[in-house]
Amino acid sequence: MNNKRLAYPYIIWMILFSIIPLSLIFYYSFTQTSQGVTSFSLGNFERLFSPLYMNILRNSITLALQATAICLILGYPVAYILSQKEYSTKSTILFLFIVPMWMNFLLRTYAWLSILSYNGVLNVVLNFFGFSSRRFLFTEGAVLMGLVYNFLPFMILPIYTSLQKIDKSLIEGAQDLGADPFNVFKRIIFPLSVPGVISGMTMVFMPAVSTFVISNLLGGEQFMLIGNLIEQQFLRVGNWHFGSAVATMLMVLIIFTSVIFSFFNKEKEDAE
Repeated sequence: MNNKRLAYPYIIWMILFSIIPLSLIFYYSFTQTSQGVTSFSLGNFERLFSPLYMNILRNSITLALQATAICLILGYPVAYILSQKEYSTKSTILFLFIVPMWMNFLLRTYAWLSILSYNGVLNVVLNFFGFSSRRFLFTEGAVLMGLVYNFLPFMILPIYTSLQKIDKSLIEGAQDLGADPFNVFKRIIFPLSVPGVISGMTMVFMPAVSTFVISNLLGGEQFMLIGNLIEQQFLRVGNWHFGSAVATMLMVLIIFTSVIFSFFNKEKEDAE
C-alpha cells in the first residue's frame, strides 16, 4: 500500500500537466465555435489538409530530415573518435559538448544573430580576406544551421553511449582473423551502434520538426514551419480550434515517426 502512495504525486502530475492539456487539445481540434455556440466539426482538419498547410508540413518535415541527416554525418565521426579517446580526454570533450546545453535555448539561438548578420562576425572575416559581405541571416540555410547547432549533441551522445557498450573483444577477434579496419567498422562497429543511431535520429527529428523559435529568429519569420503555424494560431490569431488541430496532426506525426524508429530498432535487436 505504501508503494502505491508513492506513485500518487506522479499520477497527479500526469493528470494535471499531460492528460488534461492533451484532452483539451483534442476537444478543441474537433470542435468549432460560431456565434457563441460550440459544436462538433471536422472543418479544422479539412482546412489543415488544404494545399497551403500541407506545403508547410512538407517543408517542416524536409527541413527536419535535412537537419537529422547532417547531424548524423557530423555526429557519428565525433562520437566514434570520442569512444576511442582516453578517459580523461573524452571526459573533457564531453564536458565541452554538454556545457552549451546548460545555457538557455533562446540565448544560444540569439547568439547566432550577431554571427550571421550583415555586419556580423562571419562577414567581418570574409571582408578581412577580401570577399564581399553576403546575406546569411534570414535564409533557409540559417534556419538549418540553427537546427544542426542546437540538436547536434542529441545525436552525438546516444551514438557515443552505444559505441562505449561494444565489447572490445569482438573487435580484437575480428582483427585477429584478418579483418581490415573498414570491414571491422562495417560488420561489427556500425551494426552494434545502430540502436544509438536510431535514438539520436529520434531525438533530433522530433524537436526539429516542431521548432518555431529557430525559424522565427534565424529565418526572420519568412519561413513558416508547422511549429510557427501552431504558435501563430494560438498566440496571434486566437484560433485555438485550428491550432489544436495542427497540434494534433503534429503529435500523430511524431508518434508515427517514433513507431517507425522503434520498429527498425527492434528489427535490429532481433537480428542480433
